[in-house]
Order: sequence, then C-alpha cells, then structure tokens
Amino acid sequence: MAKTTTAPVAEKTKIKLSASSLTFYFIAYIVVGLMALICLVPFIVIISGSFTSEQYINFHGFDIIPREFSTAAYQLVFKTPATIGRAYLVSIFITVVGTFLGVLMTALTAYVIARKDFPYRNKVSFFFYFTTLFNGGMVCTYIFFIRYLHLKDSYWALILPGMFSVFHLLIMRSFVTGIPSALIESGKIDGAGEYKIFFSIILPLLKPGLATIALFTALGYWNNWYNAMLYIDSTEKYPLQYMLYNLLQKSEAMSRIAAQAGIYVEAVPSNSLKMAMAVVATGPILIVYPFVQKYFVQGITVGSVKG
Repeated sequence: MAKTTTAPVAEKTKIKLSASSLTFYFIAYIVVGLMALICLVPFIVIISGSFTSEQYINFHGFDIIPREFSTAAYQLVFKTPATIGRAYLVSIFITVVGTFLGVLMTALTAYVIARKDFPYRNKVSFFFYFTTLFNGGMVCTYIFFIRYLHLKDSYWALILPGMFSVFHLLIMRSFVTGIPSALIESGKIDGAGEYKIFFSIILPLLKPGLATIALFTALGYWNNWYNAMLYIDSTEKYPLQYMLYNLLQKSEAMSRIAAQAGIYVEAVPSNSLKMAMAVVATGPILIVYPFVQKYFVQGITVGSVKG
C-alpha cells in the first residue's frame, strides 16, 4: 500500500511597491547611510590620530588617514603591560559585578512597584521619583560612604554608587506593566511563590528591558573614573579609565615642568595619547555591543511606546 504524503505548499506573495514608495525608501536609505557615515568618521579620526606623530598633529591637525605613522602613544600606554592588564581586570570585575547586581535590583524593584495588588506601591514609588528632583550632593555622599559605610579604598565604593538609577527603573517598569497579570495569577494557582513567579515567569519576558538596562549600567561603570579619584588610594585598585587619566595628567605635568625649567625632553605625545587612550578604553565596549544591539534597540522602542 503506497503512502501518500502531503507537503505544505508555501504561497509566495509578491509585494509591489509604488513609485512613490520606492522613492521614499531610496531617500531614506541614503539619509540613514549618510548619518551612519557621519557617526563613523569621528571614530576613524580617533584611530588615525592615535597612530599619527605628535609633531604632525601640532602643525597640521588630525586627518582621516595618518600621514606620519607613529606608535609612540601606544608605546607610552603599554609601557607597563602589567599595570594595564591589572586595570583592565579591575574595570571588568567592577562592570560585571555592578551590572549584574544593578540589573537584578532594578528588575526586582520595578516588579514590586508595578504590581497592582501591592498596596504601598504609590508611596514607595514617590521615594524613588523624589530623588530625581533632589539629592544629598557630593559632600553628603562622600561622608556617608567613608564614615558610615567605611568603603575607603574598597571595590564596593566603585560598585555601589552606580548600581541603581531611577531612570533605569522607569524603563524597566514600563516593561513589567506590559506583562499580563493573568500570568501572575496562573502562577499563584499552580502554587508558585513570589520568587518563583518572578524568576521563572516574569524575568524571561524582560529580556529586551534587561539588555537595555545592562548596557546603560555597564557603560556607566566602564567609563567612570570620578569615584576612583574620590575613594581609591591603592594603585592596584585603579580601574582602566582612572589609570589612563593619571597617565595623561602625569605626562603633561612632566612636559610643563621640563619646559619651565628649560630642560629639553622628548615631546610627550599628548594629543595622540588622548586618541590612543580613547581606543584602548572603548575597545571592549565595541566588542560587546553587537551582541546586545538587537535587544537594546527593541528595549528602547518598546519602552518609549509604553512610557
């Protein structure tokens, strides 16, 4: 007995665009391409400037293509590879730990204040929103961290200040409010507790929001050097940004002192050094961003519509 198999036939539908639609898409692609090129040119100039000699930059400025190729800036940055490597590890540690804790705390808080069955959600939300209008200031924050939390020269002094943001809370709250409450009720019917509902039902549905908040938080940690200047004394605990900042300040100070004393020293590549520092500092972010770009764009779009 022969077996008859039926294969689904896919009907291909061809969408014909009108002349006005084709013209619109053509112009839109050109505009978007030009905008992308405009955003890309400054980064190309930064890379080119980092490989250009200091003398050429002083007399001719920056070019897209390096005219006088030089690696003096990178030689100065990587003069002590162990220091750079340790600073990279410190920045990576702070960014990973701070981002994980910050995203988890933001998601938990947004889930609580978005629950309609939480009787105090409006009062609790007021305390968060109030901090967007007023804050204690730098002096009070410094005294709180040093005298009461005893976080002087501690990694936690670099993690805690950037862990939570009300702006991130607002974005995450818009995602949580978009989740049907029926999912929470079904979890309760099945006997799941609050933590089980959050981690098994709610959290997997928040991937775009989590990626958006994680990227914002990670950028804040990676680019922060000010907290290290305030709270960190040990050089082995310097993050990458603050270590590069110190390197630039010391190099420029040595050049000024030598010039005032009338002592000839080899010119410090201050301009190309700034460009090289930018390349070294932004490299890891450029590697990570393509993996979260899809969720990041989706998170910003959905959050803006719901907000």
